[in-house]
Amino acid sequence: MLSHELSANKIKEKIIKREITAQEVVEELFDWINLKEPLIKAYLCLDKEGALLKAKEIDKKLSNGDKVGLLAGIPVAIKDNICTKGMRTTCASKILENFIPPYDAFVVKRIKEEDAIIIGKTNLDEFAMGSSTENSAFDITQNPWDTDRIPGGSSGGSAAVVTADMAFMALGSDTGGSVRQPASFCGNVGLRPTYGRVSRYGLVAFASSLDQIGPITKDVLDAALLLQVISGHDNYDSTCATLNVPDFITGIKHLDDGLKIGIPKEFFGEGLNIEIRNAIMDALKIYEGKGAKLVDISLPHSEYAVATYYIIATAEASSNLARYDSVRYGLRSQLSGDNIIDMYSRTRAEGFGSEVKRRILLGNYALSTGYYEAYYLKASKVRNLIRKDFEDAFEKVDCMVCPTSPTPAFNIGEKTTDPLQMYLTDIYTTPSSLAGIPGISIPCGFTSTDLPIGMQILGKHFDEEKILRVAKLFENETDFHLKKPNLIEPEPKKGIDI
Repeated sequence: MLSHELSANKIKEKIIKREITAQEVVEELFDWINLKEPLIKAYLCLDKEGALLKAKEIDKKLSNGDKVGLLAGIPVAIKDNICTKGMRTTCASKILENFIPPYDAFVVKRIKEEDAIIIGKTNLDEFAMGSSTENSAFDITQNPWDTDRIPGGSSGGSAAVVTADMAFMALGSDTGGSVRQPASFCGNVGLRPTYGRVSRYGLVAFASSLDQIGPITKDVLDAALLLQVISGHDNYDSTCATLNVPDFITGIKHLDDGLKIGIPKEFFGEGLNIEIRNAIMDALKIYEGKGAKLVDISLPHSEYAVATYYIIATAEASSNLARYDSVRYGLRSQLSGDNIIDMYSRTRAEGFGSEVKRRILLGNYALSTGYYEAYYLKASKVRNLIRKDFEDAFEKVDCMVCPTSPTPAFNIGEKTTDPLQMYLTDIYTTPSSLAGIPGISIPCGFTSTDLPIGMQILGKHFDEEKILRVAKLFENETDFHLKKPNLIEPEPKKGIDI
């Protein structure tokens, strides 16, 4: 097996044992990226020079017998809405096409301190607004399992590079399902931590009461490792919890006796693909075989989650995106007009894509005089009801198991003309986002056409330990996470500019 095919934990072990150098890992990985990136189109920028410098630094530490970090020598990809000092952060938008942050996000600082090697920034739906990575201003990322299909969104680039072995692990952001849904579509592990577990400092804001950064990895142990590094209190984020961070890596090895798994009936109704339903039911039988008890539960207000989410998220987005005024940074239209209003209007018209404009308009409408009470205020009240549903259910069960998405990955262009159909792909992920609870998507099967199926495990607030253990229990009994797509060789092209 080539080094780029290994899990993050396994490649770290080989580097520490000096069976392979970090520099050799990076060089082989970039050779593979040059070969496969033209087919997948998942990176917006790469930093081979910086990656090799960091690799040599780690190799020198190991040669000198110095202590190395938890992510020593592991090449990591970063979603391009997370700030990286000295490296472009575009949010896949023309309005930030040439923006280079003067600082690192909290999570980037953390992974650097633990000796990770940042190799590049991954594609996304513009400003993380989308479910397919078709809304990027620069390219459409393709699913490694079937390049005619989308990888999911908005963290589609991060999911695709992990699946295609073009990174050992990646960071994404999850507002309404943007880590879990692409992980489901691409057949890898995607974890959304509890809101407040991970600092949002340096994450370009979409919807501030919903945004959360999370890992996308090849297996559950890798997810625990990356979560361990990025979790913790940060004074620069007032919503970041002051709780101690558990030892996720050690905790994942413990088994739970008398595990009670909730099955929310609302997540298994009309609209769920039959092959996904069958795969989840088969997974539940595995849990039963390991001694878990299945408990039928209800989340009665979950049917309102998509509508609630798209009112709250668009309202917050319209406020957050007001800062892109072409004055302090970012694009400024060459046709700036005769006054400041013309300059703002023309710049935003040229710089924002159609989906971002749609959400700004929806958000401003929901917040406008005469409509605030009817829309945003009512949505906030429904959000509290959704949160209460989860709290009541968790009094009876330890965790919940349900599908991540109602369908497998769909064809490129299939839903772009119908925004409502696109929004409904988040139907099983938005309820937990609104409640602020942690969730993980893990591979649990394949369709008859060899497309990955994701299973979602939801837990109580700040109980990532539990859902990681439950996920690991299933992973130990199956090999879905080990399957690889057969990447068809693209026609010969020039290597990408690195």
